[in-house]
Amino acid sequence: MNYMSIRWSSKKWKWTLIGLVLILTSALFLRLFRLNLIPVFADEAIYVRWAQVMRVEPSLRFLPLSDGKQPLFMWGVIPFLKLIADPLTAGRVVSIITGLGTTVGVFVLTMTLFNSRKASLLASLLYALSPFAVFFDRMALVDSMLSFFGVWSLTFAILAMRRTDLGLAFLSGSALGGALLTKSPALFFVLFLPASLIFIPFKTKKRRVVNLLKGFGLLGAVLIVAIVMYNILRLGENFHMIGIRNYDYVYPFGHLLELPFDPFVSHVNRALEWFETMGPAGLLVLTTIGTVVNLPKFKKEIFILLLWGVVPVLVQAEFAKVFTSRYIFFSLPPLVVLAASVLKRIKKPPYVYGVYTLVVFFFIQIVLFYVPFFYDPTKADWPERDGYLADWTAGTGIKNAAALVKEKRDANPSKQIVVGTEGYFGTLPDGLQIYLEREPNIVVIGVGLDLKEVPKSLAESADAGNVTYLVANSSRLSFIRPYEEYGLRVVAQYEKAERENGEQDVFYVFEVVSETL
Repeated sequence: MNYMSIRWSSKKWKWTLIGLVLILTSALFLRLFRLNLIPVFADEAIYVRWAQVMRVEPSLRFLPLSDGKQPLFMWGVIPFLKLIADPLTAGRVVSIITGLGTTVGVFVLTMTLFNSRKASLLASLLYALSPFAVFFDRMALVDSMLSFFGVWSLTFAILAMRRTDLGLAFLSGSALGGALLTKSPALFFVLFLPASLIFIPFKTKKRRVVNLLKGFGLLGAVLIVAIVMYNILRLGENFHMIGIRNYDYVYPFGHLLELPFDPFVSHVNRALEWFETMGPAGLLVLTTIGTVVNLPKFKKEIFILLLWGVVPVLVQAEFAKVFTSRYIFFSLPPLVVLAASVLKRIKKPPYVYGVYTLVVFFFIQIVLFYVPFFYDPTKADWPERDGYLADWTAGTGIKNAAALVKEKRDANPSKQIVVGTEGYFGTLPDGLQIYLEREPNIVVIGVGLDLKEVPKSLAESADAGNVTYLVANSSRLSFIRPYEEYGLRVVAQYEKAERENGEQDVFYVFEVVSETL
């Protein structure tokens, strides 16, 4: 096979491109349909709030560094805050765009590795429809952007090595730099990118050394571009916080020697559950078959895909203190390419019918997931549902509370309104602040957790004649008597989804009544 060129048949490619457009249309629909079905999540609230602050105050453009987070996603949200009224929607649109970019990237990566239009279309289709991808491409989280940069940095690196093209190396470096400016796990991409050297063409022994030197030069160009981009973060005074905060999430290397299987085994089982439920399961089967049937003839291609798709999951399973599905989301594109690669080797009956049967099974499973999910996500069976719908991290009722506060302000334009929220950072107060940004006569402040009485600051505000509210989840309150006995009047309450253990949290909006304090 000639990897240096792709056979361009205008008629065949016409239908291929039509198919890709239809896939992208389907992907866009699934990512836009009922976009705000899931309430604001804790990290979404933080990221969107940072973007709002950075938009208003240019000197704070590196604000996320204060918590050890890279700011590129927030920079991307800023323009959409000017175009879209709902701040949460503005943040989620950025992920939708990067999700569509990943869909195209999966197509191009498959074509680059296997030179098969059918496999490329299947790969992009599997990614476009996968609940795993659709869910995180609908959230204002950095993980969709990380996945986007990951797949394109790999694609351009492979093309650069095959064609010994400096321009493609610069593109790969730019994508790698974008990943480093997005999230710390981009370090995996830096470590794995040298493996792309295996794609350097060795046509003759005479050219072997020359091409190898060119390959190292191209790899150096990729890394230089990426490192230069990453060092932009040194302009922020809290650059050092990235390294400090990273240690909060991972065990030291010595953990491998002390407890090699704890929590490795449980984390791997959880990862398999996520891929089985939201992959969905048919994807894992296709990935396994694609690996087995293509390994004899496509060793390099299978190696690079397993390296990027499997190794990060295993490493994080071993060393991650906190292990959630979005932390391994960037591993999905390589696995999707492996799954679609079955069409490269399995083309004839009766084996190809088995592949199509698995694809049909994939479609059946995603339909069984999407029907309850889009109708009522509390009825859908998906991992980590509690975190997005039931726990304190779920922002159920926050947007309603913001509307309620604004209505009260409009009815009392001369009054100062003070809203105290549980916590100081996260779902509250950030989730409420994103909807009340720059609203006149409204002040939102965090007042702490596990409240046993009305905070003094809120009591004093009510006594001063301000309209004063307390907004909190029932699970974060430690009052032992009826709320009324503490000088709180329930203005509104919003029940969250039931947790897996049967418990149910309630989001309360209280008005602090001064005369009863």
